[in-house]
Amino acid sequence: MNKKLIIAILMLLFGSKISFAQSEEQPPEVRVIARVQEDRILLRWTLNTPVSWRKGNRYGYTLERYTVSRDRKTLATPEKLIIGQNFIPAPMMEWESIAETSDNGAIMAQALYGESFVVEGGGGFASIINKAEEQQQRFAFGLYAADQDFEIAKKAGLGYVDTNVKSNEKYLYKVISNIPETELATKEGGVFTGIIDYEPLPEPVDFVGIFQDGATLLSWDSKLLKNTYNSYIIERSEDGSTFKKLGDLPYTAINRDEKETARTVYVDSIVNNKNYLYRIKGVSSFGEIGPASTVVKGEGKEVLKYVPHLKTKHIKSEDEVELTWTFPEEGNNAITGFTLKRSDTDRGAYIPVITNIQPTARKISYDKLRASNYFKITANGKNNDQRDSFSMLVQPIDSIPPEKPVGLEGKVDSTGMVTLKWTANKEEDLLGYRIYRGNLKGEEFSQVTTSPHTTNKYVDTVNVKSLNSKVYYQIMAVDKRYNMSDFTEVLELVKPDLIPPTSPVFKSYKILNGSVTLEWANSSSEDVEGHYIYRKAKDENNWQLIYTDTKNKKTTFADSKVEEGKYYSYTILARDISGLESQPSPPVSVLIPKTTLKPAVKGFYGNVNTYDKTILLSWRYKEKEVSGFELFRAIDDQPSSLYRVLPAGTNRFTDAGLTINSSYKYIIRAVFYDGTYSKYSTITVEY
Repeated sequence: MNKKLIIAILMLLFGSKISFAQSEEQPPEVRVIARVQEDRILLRWTLNTPVSWRKGNRYGYTLERYTVSRDRKTLATPEKLIIGQNFIPAPMMEWESIAETSDNGAIMAQALYGESFVVEGGGGFASIINKAEEQQQRFAFGLYAADQDFEIAKKAGLGYVDTNVKSNEKYLYKVISNIPETELATKEGGVFTGIIDYEPLPEPVDFVGIFQDGATLLSWDSKLLKNTYNSYIIERSEDGSTFKKLGDLPYTAINRDEKETARTVYVDSIVNNKNYLYRIKGVSSFGEIGPASTVVKGEGKEVLKYVPHLKTKHIKSEDEVELTWTFPEEGNNAITGFTLKRSDTDRGAYIPVITNIQPTARKISYDKLRASNYFKITANGKNNDQRDSFSMLVQPIDSIPPEKPVGLEGKVDSTGMVTLKWTANKEEDLLGYRIYRGNLKGEEFSQVTTSPHTTNKYVDTVNVKSLNSKVYYQIMAVDKRYNMSDFTEVLELVKPDLIPPTSPVFKSYKILNGSVTLEWANSSSEDVEGHYIYRKAKDENNWQLIYTDTKNKKTTFADSKVEEGKYYSYTILARDISGLESQPSPPVSVLIPKTTLKPAVKGFYGNVNTYDKTILLSWRYKEKEVSGFELFRAIDDQPSSLYRVLPAGTNRFTDAGLTINSSYKYIIRAVFYDGTYSKYSTITVEY
């Protein structure tokens, strides 16, 4: 045999073992488990690799106990107790008597002291393989024997019972390998527990039995209790009172692959038509036997050996088909008859449509066909068992489309979710509906469903922030032959308005006769409900609505309710039919000039002084806030012009340098600090 084949077989055998190994980068480690009973604590340990386990058998183990807490209070300094410093296997001579009475003892003795550990017989190449894996075999079977019998584990130096315990204390048990570090470095292991942690062993869970032809398939959930039980005792009863174990040893299922299964399966051979009862009990790693599971019972039945097969189909009309099948004639006496079953789908639930068909029959007609029909013919055995044929598809010719759907309605919420509903069609062969959507009423709609929708409700989503204020839908019905109905009427839905209108803007303004005339460009949005002008004086905090146009036809407005000398700001905005407002336009600010004249100067009089060749003008004026007077003069027919500006408080003026035989016209008005004027006063003096 070639070298490559030898290596492949070795890898296969090593790969199929129960894996106790660990990463080569980590040192071997002592693994410790404990089981708390009512008055004692049971301990089990081992090193976790074959090499370290073998060396541990030679050098032994040290067991230490630390009292960590008392009366639920943690001790400041744990109390240390060395229980033993040299736990090693019993001498070989002591195992001889044990091996004679215990199979597990014999296995452990062979694993510890046997000259060879050959599981499979044979010479030549088989012996080479056994030698190659002998160390792993000793390790695996030694630990298996310790798992099955706690007394054997203690005898092998891998277990201990601590009876010197108190119910109000908790302990940390530490197991240390005595292998010198110079020979092999190992890690210690431990477990923390106390009498307070005691729990009774649980019942096995989910125990079921399936009774078949000449066999019972037993199954239970072993993964859930894998840390409690390592094997199970299977018991069977034929009278309902006396249970007997199946096999001499507890049953253990060993996985030969790395994938752990959740359930354990056991098959028991039985006699048909006889009642059997089963129960199981778990066995812990400390040899404890747990309570029995629930009892399952039943009896095996002979399975019908013959199977019918649908052979032909002959469609007579849109409603009727004739089916034929084959079935061995020798099976007629084993059945009570046939049943024809139908389903809408190949894997659907098949419902009996014709029953009590004679055992000798080999054809049947069915006259209630639908668009798609799957048939099976079932042979009914005399023991109440059944054998089904493979399914056969029958589809009659159908060219009639479904009715046009009616009652289409819907709504769009603020998030853009569209809810559509309509009256469901009543056709039995209806496959579903196709839904179409459009953004414009006159455009070609696009299909939004990738396959026929099966219910009479549909939820769609649209973008409510798009410029389209509406969305449109149509639907059609489709049957299982893909005949399509007419479209429904177009459904128009208004989207919720989340986009405010565009802002109007002021184009110009003018001030005339104490009134402000504004001109603007309206909003360009189509759904505008109206335009609104607001005004605010310089000394005001709030804007006041002064004009509303809900017809959107005007673009000018004259504000006459203003006061001279005041600053005003104006803004305009648009509001749509959903109540959304545009951004206000940039404000326009104006100053209203003061144009109202104050009372004229009183007693304006001119006196000619021929001696001095002057004209003396005089007047009186009692108005306040006067900053001065403006005096205008015109000679003969010439136009008047500003002649003098006189300070406030002046009430006379002497005009000299006159021309004889001339006519002088004088005009005077008061000037005020706010820039306003009084009315004119006029006199004419002949000189």
